[in-house]
Amino acid sequence: MTFMTRERLRQALPAITLAILLAAIYVKQPLALKPFGLNLMLQYSVPVALATLAQMFVIAVNDLDLSVGPFVGLVTCIAGMFLADQPLVGWGLLLLAIAAYVAIGALVHLRHLPSIVVTLGMSFVWLGISVLLFPAPGGTDPGWLRGLMGLHVPVVPFPIVAAVVIAVVVELGLMHSSYGAVLRGSGGNPRAVARAGWSLLKIKMVMYGLAGTFGVLSGLALLGLSSAADAHIADRYTLYSIAGVILGGGEFIGGRVSPWGAVLGAITLMLAGSYLTFLKISSDWQIGAQGAILIIVLALRALIARRESR
Repeated sequence: MTFMTRERLRQALPAITLAILLAAIYVKQPLALKPFGLNLMLQYSVPVALATLAQMFVIAVNDLDLSVGPFVGLVTCIAGMFLADQPLVGWGLLLLAIAAYVAIGALVHLRHLPSIVVTLGMSFVWLGISVLLFPAPGGTDPGWLRGLMGLHVPVVPFPIVAAVVIAVVVELGLMHSSYGAVLRGSGGNPRAVARAGWSLLKIKMVMYGLAGTFGVLSGLALLGLSSAADAHIADRYTLYSIAGVILGGGEFIGGRVSPWGAVLGAITLMLAGSYLTFLKISSDWQIGAQGAILIIVLALRALIARRESR
């Protein structure tokens, strides 16, 4: 097996993992792969995919965001409280939330602070604000948002269409543009990027700003699906987002990420939860089983990488 073949195999692992999972679902519950069944299983894959892409932007610059979940929950609370009746206030607060993400990126870079520590602290800030807004689930989702997330597409379920569109947009912007190469290069070789005249501070702010933007989109999508705001509605999204990026071929260092892989990783996690439900495995054990899938994929990647180095 040549190096290129092994590299392609490594890149294809997210799709292979998803195909194996789909086959397992078909064996256990064939009707689940009909359009209606797929729509039910994947309806929450859109907000998870958006949150995973938010995490991917941060990982691309060798950082890690432990506040994605609480931030998405905060977005649902802001949108649920203001977007329906006071849209200008609601959009203004959401833009302020994105600006806060940009400021976090600048703080991490300028003060050389560990992103894990800063974002962990911010997770408590986001959660605290959310609880102040909504101590209990409530709020109102705008009709247009509910209509968008409930859109019916012929033949192919809407979550699949939305996931493909999202992946294509991010793939073109980050992987197939000159500025996208610079953004990714700051994670792979920041000194070379700086020597070329690019501002590492600006790059970090841009990437964190993109993370905040996709976090807002994730929260809006989640509100459109759930029809209610809840401070704790996205508590698991932090783990989902990290697992989705890694399942999709991303790495914690080197700026090595894949938008397509991240979206496929998010879809795989959602389908894994459905498959475990078909197996009548308690929801308390499902997060552990999803972690086992992640470990298996990482083990396969490590095996391929070892063969590449020979």
